[in-house]
Parts: sequence; structure tokens; C-alpha cells
Amino acid sequence: MHIPDGFIPLYQDVIYWIIAIIFISLALKWARNELNDEKLPLIAVLAAGIFAIQAMNIPIPFGTSGHMVGAALAAIVLGSPYAGVFVLTLVLIVQGVIFADGGITTMGANIINMGVVGGFVGYYGYTALMKVTDNTYASGFIAAWAACFIAALLCAVEMAVAGTFPLVAGLISMGLYHAIIGLLEGGITAVAIYLIATARPDLMEHSAGVSA
Repeated sequence: MHIPDGFIPLYQDVIYWIIAIIFISLALKWARNELNDEKLPLIAVLAAGIFAIQAMNIPIPFGTSGHMVGAALAAIVLGSPYAGVFVLTLVLIVQGVIFADGGITTMGANIINMGVVGGFVGYYGYTALMKVTDNTYASGFIAAWAACFIAALLCAVEMAVAGTFPLVAGLISMGLYHAIIGLLEGGITAVAIYLIATARPDLMEHSAGVSA
């Protein structure tokens, strides 16, 4: 799902960067207000875990790459969609600048797809599902799956707008692969929520309805 440099025209990159910067600014405001010494280790663990799961890339025909996202987990555990934006921005900067995984010019689009869409779909999908199911782990599973799947579809649309890949083929390819990958992400998210809630429920007392 990481879009490399050159896959999007520069003027479109600028538009995506402007949108991303708006959300990054809001995420930084969230971090200033919400983060404390107890939550910083959790941020570090989440960022490292997301970095690791994103390292499992699968090349996709008529797409960029297939992998898990992780923003839903961060948003659910930390209780805000901006947590997903914050953590994914950190991860994507390290990946793009140090490991050349994803472009620099296209990083705005990558932050939107994985951080903004992943965080907002994951968080609000989870909170909506909790009202229906009242099941922490089922809600986390479905929300994380949806966050991964929808982010992939948006990536395909961006590639089509850029003229890089055909729309229908891109949607089918990215959608199919990430519908499957999302099942793994949903499972990992549910397990991670359980482990964190069991080991350190105090860290999650203000999260999105998560209970041990």
C-alpha cells in the first residue's frame, strides 16, 4: 500500500501533502494534550509492532503492495482516531526516509491512506460496532479489517486518478488482496487488544470502550 515516488504527479502529491499536514497538525495537538509518561512506552510498542507487521509486503498486480496497516489498533487502544494518524505518521517517516519504503513526495498520500483513513475508520467503526455487539474483540476485528480494506481501495482510486493504474483492475486487485490481508490484521488487532487490556488495563482506561 506504500506508494513510491513517481507514481503520482507532483501537483497531486502537493494536494495530498496539504491534506495530510492538516491531520498531522491535529494529531500533534492530540499528542500534546493526551500523551504522558505512562502512555509513551505504549506508543513506542505500537509503533514498533506496526512497523513490523507492515514489513510483510506482498506485490500486487495493478496495485502498489499488500500489507497490514495497524492504524486501527493504535486508534482503538489510545482512544482517538488522531492516535492512528500520529503513530502511522511516525512509522511512515521512518520507513520512507531511512528504509526507502514508500516515497517522500507521495508520503502525504500514504499518511492519508494508512493514518487518516486507517485511524478514522478503525476508531469510529469500532465505537459503532461496540454499540451493536458490545463485544470488544469482535468489534476490533471487524473495524481493523474495514480500515485495511477501505485504505486499499482509496489507494487504488488515487492510482487511477494519477493515471498509473486502471481504476477497475486496481480496485479489484487491491480490494481482493486486502480483503484477505485484513482478516489477518483483524485477528492481530483483537489479540493485541486482549493482551494489552489484560496486562495493563490502566493504560487503556480512556480508550474506545476497551475493557479487560
